[in-house]
Amino acid sequence: MIIPVNELNAFLGNHQANPHGWLGMHPLVYRKKSGVVVRAFVRAAVKCAVVELDAPNAPAHAMNLLAPEGFFELFIPAKKVFRYQIRYETSWGDIHQVYNAYSFLPTLSEQDLYLFNEGNEHRVYEKLGAHVRRMGDVPGVAFAVWAPAASRVSLVGNFNGWDARYHPMRPLGGSGVWELFVPDLHEGEIYKFAIWDQQGNMRMKTDPYGTYFEAPPNNAAIIKDTAHHQWGDGEWMDKRKAQAGQVDRPMSIYEVHLGSWRRNTAEANRPLNYRELAPQLADYAVEMGFTHIEVMPVSEFPYTGSWGYQVTGYFAPTHRWGTPDDFQFFVDHLHQRGIGIIVDWVPAHFPRDSFALAEFDGSHLYEHADPRLGAHMDWGTLIFNYGRHEVRCFLIGSALSWLERYHIDGLRVDAVASMLYLDYSRKSGEWIPNQYGGRENLEAIGFLKQVNDLVHHYYPGAVMIAEESTSYPMVSRPTRDGGLGFDYKWNMGMMHDTLTYFQKDPIHRKWSHDKLTFGMIYQYSENFISVYSHDEVVHLKGSMLGKMAAGSSAEKAANLRTLYGYIWLYPGKKLLFMGGEFGQRSEWNHDASLDWQLLQQPEHAGLSQLVRDLNKLYTSDPVLSCSDFRASGFRWVNCTDGDHSVISFLRLDDAQKVAYLVVCNFTPLTRTRYNVGVPYQGYWSEVLNTNSQYYGGSGVGNHGGRQASTALADGFDYSLGLTLPGLSALVFKWTAKD
Repeated sequence: MIIPVNELNAFLGNHQANPHGWLGMHPLVYRKKSGVVVRAFVRAAVKCAVVELDAPNAPAHAMNLLAPEGFFELFIPAKKVFRYQIRYETSWGDIHQVYNAYSFLPTLSEQDLYLFNEGNEHRVYEKLGAHVRRMGDVPGVAFAVWAPAASRVSLVGNFNGWDARYHPMRPLGGSGVWELFVPDLHEGEIYKFAIWDQQGNMRMKTDPYGTYFEAPPNNAAIIKDTAHHQWGDGEWMDKRKAQAGQVDRPMSIYEVHLGSWRRNTAEANRPLNYRELAPQLADYAVEMGFTHIEVMPVSEFPYTGSWGYQVTGYFAPTHRWGTPDDFQFFVDHLHQRGIGIIVDWVPAHFPRDSFALAEFDGSHLYEHADPRLGAHMDWGTLIFNYGRHEVRCFLIGSALSWLERYHIDGLRVDAVASMLYLDYSRKSGEWIPNQYGGRENLEAIGFLKQVNDLVHHYYPGAVMIAEESTSYPMVSRPTRDGGLGFDYKWNMGMMHDTLTYFQKDPIHRKWSHDKLTFGMIYQYSENFISVYSHDEVVHLKGSMLGKMAAGSSAEKAANLRTLYGYIWLYPGKKLLFMGGEFGQRSEWNHDASLDWQLLQQPEHAGLSQLVRDLNKLYTSDPVLSCSDFRASGFRWVNCTDGDHSVISFLRLDDAQKVAYLVVCNFTPLTRTRYNVGVPYQGYWSEVLNTNSQYYGGSGVGNHGGRQASTALADGFDYSLGLTLPGLSALVFKWTAKD
């Protein structure tokens, strides 16, 4: 036996941290003879031999069994290092001939590691994790994991009986990265990393960079190459790139939870998979006139009740609805149908599950050690250490990988407010000020700017959307101008104000008229999306229909139609959570399908028809869809008639060729001969009336439009004498004569 006993025992006892220094083939002078020593550690092997690949007629060199666990060694004198395989026989009589995993050079270069440690390896997802590749002419899988505080790391899976002794990984200098190329391993194998801390305690961890995972409770990563899909969305991608920088364009987003949008009731209420969802969701989005679908998080997550917001697989579409190939098909199909797709992305926090990122290598690697920085007070999760280069690299890689591998059109970044402030949801003494004594999380702010800039650099036309609920300035302004670099920001203030207003009995609404007008004070400070998201229909908040003021079912529907009419014509891009478009009655339940049967009832079918027509109107005219962020495109007509709970405004084009007048009556009382000022004489067509019988209303309106008179009103030279149905939004269009 040539290997020192202590080194052999280190292999057998699971504490060998330098496997490539001993296993494989090495030149050696042994007893004054030059040659090579070959070692192999093979589970269940009882015989093993070295086969010379460049001398196929040479006899195999039988190896010596040093330990019954399958540790073999052989010194071959008068030989230099040569190409070889090992041929081994198992205790049950199988014979295999394979390459030795410990005969290959590292799969990562010094440049790769340098950029990773510096935080600038933007394609880190191609380096760390598990990647099917060839080393020379040898097929296999390259594994790499970042675990700088580990004393030893080993690869485990079905291929080695989950015995951590047989595939120890090599540390790559001081990079903190451990690496191993395993020949003849294929897609579909499941694996984890066994990681020992400095105290000798072992943790079984899943791959942070894994591309596919098995279901809980095992949560093992699955070797998966994401390059198989043949994309057919080239026309869409070219168009998207050509629109880079054009943030003021039609955008009406349908927010969807894939597991509960529609289910297969014939198969025990089974959720539809990605391939089943693709044509159905595309058909529906096209029919309803939505331009984009936003899916709640599809990154792998263990707890279904988190809806995907507690992520453990930042590079993997969840297994719940199919494979990565299936998800690529889903995106491709939507693109070919002309529908964009936005994915919720969650870099604000991660769960404490022991198999995932928390205390990954025995240290607080991805999170802060101090709970005043690293513990999220609201969700019981952990906060990323954005000041650590490799953590930023990990998160940036996650964002870019979704755009690269899955052609995603944008990311909606969850919980941005919690990232911006060190004192978010914390009392005095529970947080640590930044270096200047302030409450801003400077590292998180720097990270957000960096990821936004990189997304725009590598994927022109892709959009970044912030869910941000505070008055932090310039969220949707370029970083070169001092902003955070997002394209859009959710308008949470507008959402809260309007829902507060519509929950009030109409008789009391005159005291809250400012809820409808206050938002215009800050409307043009950001690129806003008007949102009514999933957050508004859970946790006993009621459905959108249920939020409307107390009254009959018809009155609630009329209120909701009026709200939608007001918001769709008000400046801002649009977002509506599934079910809201037809008046889902119950709160959203992630374990059940939407109540599609409601569409058989006239008031629900009418509400659906209204949303369809609002989308058509909004997306068909640039005056409504391409002037959301220009103050010159909006003008109040009368925003002070709180006594009658009536509000009116104009949407205008700069060329004065087209104008829209929007008049909303927020009480059930029909008002006749109500004068509204307009800037132009001529005929104003009534192009939409939420009280139409088509939408479930009474049909009271203005008989197709009104001719402007020369009577002064609201500071204008002309006016319209209108009938305002109770609880309605009316839209009139004026077009200049040639």
